[in-house]
Amino acid sequence: MPEQERPTAEVFLDQAPACQWIVNRDGVFEQIFGDTMPLFGKPTAEVTGQPAASVMKPADLPLWQERFSRAFAGESFMLRERQDERVWCIAVFPLHLRAGAVHAGCVARDITDLGPGAVHSGCVVRDSADLVRANRELRRTVLGALKSQDAQRARTARFLHNVVGQNLAALGLRLDLVRMDLDGSPPAACDRIGEIQALLESVMEQVRNFSYELNPSAVERVGLRSALERLAGHLREQFHGTVLIDVDSSIVFQPSAAMALYRIADEAAQNAARHSGCSSLEIVVKPASGGAWMEVRDDGHGFEPVDLQEMSSGLGLLTMEHQAAGAGLNLSISSSRQSGTVVRVAVPIPEGGQLC
Repeated sequence: MPEQERPTAEVFLDQAPACQWIVNRDGVFEQIFGDTMPLFGKPTAEVTGQPAASVMKPADLPLWQERFSRAFAGESFMLRERQDERVWCIAVFPLHLRAGAVHAGCVARDITDLGPGAVHSGCVVRDSADLVRANRELRRTVLGALKSQDAQRARTARFLHNVVGQNLAALGLRLDLVRMDLDGSPPAACDRIGEIQALLESVMEQVRNFSYELNPSAVERVGLRSALERLAGHLREQFHGTVLIDVDSSIVFQPSAAMALYRIADEAAQNAARHSGCSSLEIVVKPASGGAWMEVRDDGHGFEPVDLQEMSSGLGLLTMEHQAAGAGLNLSISSSRQSGTVVRVAVPIPEGGQLC
């Protein structure tokens, strides 16, 4: 149908800088406006009228089915999702088209190149090409600093372990020899050495913990589950709510993926504990048909739509995106006032067919 003969609303939706679609309770894409190729890898004509099962990748299907179910149940929420090199802001909401019939409405916008911009009616708009270039340069600078920080953290951790830690251990052994030499001396002298050794043990434990936090190489040695349980222990010391860990121990990840998952879980959980006002935190790692996934969930106050779009310059988010991109993982953030925030990381099966 020629553009001039179509309803103005349809022309507007098709030409808007976003992709919008309606899904019914059978999971069928009833109507689509805009281009689905960047998000789903298929043109709009091949998606319209098709069930989600034939449109989406097997690894993504359960996630989207769960999102649609939340919309059918009456929940509205926002997503910030990174796929490959693109970042999307996605709104999912219940849509009442006919009496008694609830559909899932979705609006997805590519916000990769958007700077902080001006905000109008809940949307971030592009101020100028200069702003976009400045934002890209800022992101490159921050990500470069994060890479440099990772290298410096690793060097510091090695120094603490190989130099400080070993010298402290050697000092403890020397004190043992001194105690043996003082055998038969007044008890007060031996007691004093015992006090010094106890203090030394405390310092050594602090050095070990700090070294681990800088470069948690134990993720490679003991596995992701043990590392996350250790993280949960640290969280419980500073967070007064409930912290739950549910990790399928049968999953073995490549070292780079395991390290990235740990770093993302650490960043997401720390942010939730400090800023979300939540009373519970949960870290879940489960297998999926196309790989595996991890979620960090909280029951806090969630984000406003504008907040989720403007998170591009947040250091915490950039850190998580940096870790996910470096390990080839897909990162998404879902938030609503009803159910809090979920940081989800999908781990696809790499070439060769195995996670480990």
